[in-house]
Parts: sequence; C-alpha cells; structure tokens
Amino acid sequence: MDERTELYMKGLALFGEGKCAEAIEAYSKALEVSPGWTDAMHGLAMAYMNENRLDDAIRVGNEIVAIDPNDAFAHTSLSMFYQRKDMIDEAEKEAAKARMISWKEELKKNPDAAPPGPAGSMDVIQ
Repeated sequence: MDERTELYMKGLALFGEGKCAEAIEAYSKALEVSPGWTDAMHGLAMAYMNENRLDDAIRVGNEIVAIDPNDAFAHTSLSMFYQRKDMIDEAEKEAAKARMISWKEELKKNPDAAPPGPAGSMDVIQ
C-alpha cells in the first residue's frame, strides 16, 4: 500500500473511532503527499464538520467542487455544512445541485428516470 493510501486509511480508522482531530491530521498528511486527492478531501471535510469547524469544512467542500464540479457527494456535503451554519438558502442550492447531478447520471443508465424532487426541498437533514 502506498503512503497516501496508508494515511487515508489511518484517517478513516481514526474518524470511525471518533478521533476527528487525529483524522484531520492523517487526511492532511495524505493531501501533502497527494494534493487535490478528492477522496482524502472528502474525509477531511467530514472530520472538520464533526469537530464543528464548519468554515474549514465548507472551504474544503468548495475546493472539491472546484476540482470536480460534478461531484454530487461534494454538493451534498456542502449542503450539510451550510445547514449546520443555518445558511439555509446556500444549503438548498447545494442540495439541488446534488440532485441534478445525480439525476443526470441516472439518465445515462435509465433514460426514463423521473426528474429530481421539487426545487428547494431539503432532502439532506443532519
């Protein structure tokens, strides 16, 4: 296993044990080895959220979206982060983006897929 994967797996294990501050350190080291690795960035953002470092979580979420605008999970995560900050308009916009991206992916497999739910509905509540 390469160094970045070892650090990422360590971050996952620490996060699973509820040791978010230590997970942040492991994910950050993984990103030093492999900058822009969105898997590690997702882990880092979630660990920040669980440490109530919402501004950091939002920053990393936006960095992921800058790398991959079609990452539905990044938009869903941003929606959760914004909800926790009571930034409901921003949360709804991110949730809508996630639904649209997911629907477009579903259409590739199933051209008859129903469109996403009504705009502005909050599907993700944390």
